Amino acid sequence: MKKKIAILGSTGSIGKTLIEILKKEKDKPEIVLLTINTNYRELLKQVKVFDVKNIIINDYKTYLHVKNILRNKKINIYNKFDYIKKIFNKKIDYTMCAIAGFEGLKPTLDIIKYTKKIAIANKESIICGWPLIEKKIRRYKSVFIPVDSEHFSVWSLMNNIKSSNVEKVFLTASGGPFRNLPINKFKHITTKQALNHPSWSMGKKISIDSATMMNKVFEIIEAKKIFNFRYNQLDILVHPKSYVHAMVKFSNGLTKILIHETDMKIPIFNSLNSPFEKKIKSKKIDFNTLNNLDFQKIDLKRFPIVKLIKHLPNRDSLFETVIVSANECLVENFLKKKIKFLDISKFLLK
Repeated sequence: MKKKIAILGSTGSIGKTLIEILKKEKDKPEIVLLTINTNYRELLKQVKVFDVKNIIINDYKTYLHVKNILRNKKINIYNKFDYIKKIFNKKIDYTMCAIAGFEGLKPTLDIIKYTKKIAIANKESIICGWPLIEKKIRRYKSVFIPVDSEHFSVWSLMNNIKSSNVEKVFLTASGGPFRNLPINKFKHITTKQALNHPSWSMGKKISIDSATMMNKVFEIIEAKKIFNFRYNQLDILVHPKSYVHAMVKFSNGLTKILIHETDMKIPIFNSLNSPFEKKIKSKKIDFNTLNNLDFQKIDLKRFPIVKLIKHLPNRDSLFETVIVSANECLVENFLKKKIKFLDISKFLLK
């Protein structure tokens, strides 16, 4: 039988990567639902390729425009996620939650009861709503898989091992576009420079978070919540090659690392399929990189935003939500050129 799939945020970088994976499947799965905000041109391509029958469009003007374009098609087009109960009458096989920002939390919570497996790529949902997500996952017996390459790597390395049997987890960071930029030039950083990531192709928001290293602060919070770690079990290593995505040292003396090329297709593909259910084309092992992994400690003068981790409480609180909200606002203002790059960390550390 064909897999039944929903993609929340199908026109973002994660959604489009998943679409490209699905296009190459011999038996194309049935995409039951696609959701977007405004990128209707990309949506229309996806609808045509997969003959999608259900769409949710968050932006009202875009919703009206698409409704007019598809007026002669037998497609259900909704403007609110509340209509999800009209779409599903039983559980589908897989859902990708890739809506950016706070807007992704409610749809994620709403769809859990309708899916057997849920892959989440939305940092804000996990950081701000993990207790709610975890409760629903347990209630509806859904399988959860984190999609960020670092958390997918930790999830793979842990393999149901208890967090109490872990001494240390290292999440790696490429160092972003400014890992070698002289610090005295940081005050002149432009939006164009900050968006030019050396290793990954990502959306604007996450590219800026990578440039400030805020994305690693978020990933530390996520790892703490998902795997029930303490903050003193978690650390960050700068690894410019972006070949190792996580390293876990266990209490039995073993240390495991997980490597793969800098391509989000790999964690997304493996979140979609059971282990070795299908094959994916990938590059040969890069022994030149393995012979020179080049791990470095975080330079707090270069990335002062990482100091926030020391202020994070081990118990769940609203502190993380405040940080996410403030950072989202600051990044938006930087992209609009209303504030400078250094202002992001300056205001967050006040």
